[in-house]
Amino acid sequence: GTFPIDLTKTRLQVQGQVNDAKYKEIRYRGMVHALVRICREEGLKALYSGIAPAMLRQASYGTIKIGTYQSLKRMFVEHPEDETLMINVLCGILSGVISSSIANPTDVLKIRMQAQGSVIQGGMMGNFIQIYQKEGTKGLWKAISLTAQRAAIVVGVELPVYDLTKKHIIMSGFMGDTVYTHFLSSFTCGLAGALASNPIDVVRTRMMNQRSQQHGGHSNYKGTLDCLVQTWKNEGFFALYKGFWPNWLRLGPWNIIFFLTYEQLKKLDF
Repeated sequence: GTFPIDLTKTRLQVQGQVNDAKYKEIRYRGMVHALVRICREEGLKALYSGIAPAMLRQASYGTIKIGTYQSLKRMFVEHPEDETLMINVLCGILSGVISSSIANPTDVLKIRMQAQGSVIQGGMMGNFIQIYQKEGTKGLWKAISLTAQRAAIVVGVELPVYDLTKKHIIMSGFMGDTVYTHFLSSFTCGLAGALASNPIDVVRTRMMNQRSQQHGGHSNYKGTLDCLVQTWKNEGFFALYKGFWPNWLRLGPWNIIFFLTYEQLKKLDF
């Protein structure tokens, strides 16, 4: 349901690159304008470009992330009430790095298909083969360090913020361990995650969308730091927060749905 919002985030983040003629033009004024223009010019189907690798990513990344996070916490402390901020952050960062590194090829595919929209040829497998043939295995794991860093920031912020917000709400006596507590905690962690991760998300999106040049051709960015510096220098500091609203609107509902479902499943006896 939130995928079209994620697509507008990618489109907003790749536009306005001074050193790339293809993405130099500012085509979208914001999230709503992007949704309307893409739908009008490319059709409703274009809003779901890259949905297949996105679903595959979520199935692998999400499952590994939460499973690893809970397992690592139990390695450090036996009872949830004994958890500390340091333990939660450490476990969150480790689980984010592990899960995102495994799922990196699906991220590359998703971003490439989202940026190209209706222009791109072939489905997920077709693009996978194309990237592998032209750029090799390296192309599928492009910007893996950025993916790991972003995941470390998102998970290292979101999961501990969720746990701590939930813990403080319950211990304060304001609310018990209810659906309302889970809702407030997940809403808060989604906002914190979006604020912390957006700059690195912009750089990661641009690096992943940049194709490896053959025969020593010139690439727009030499590396992560160069992309960060050029983006800030050419477009200003707030360019690092391009796509913030769709980023938050995507992370917010996803976290709410995920944690509400997760908390209910924890109560079931299997």
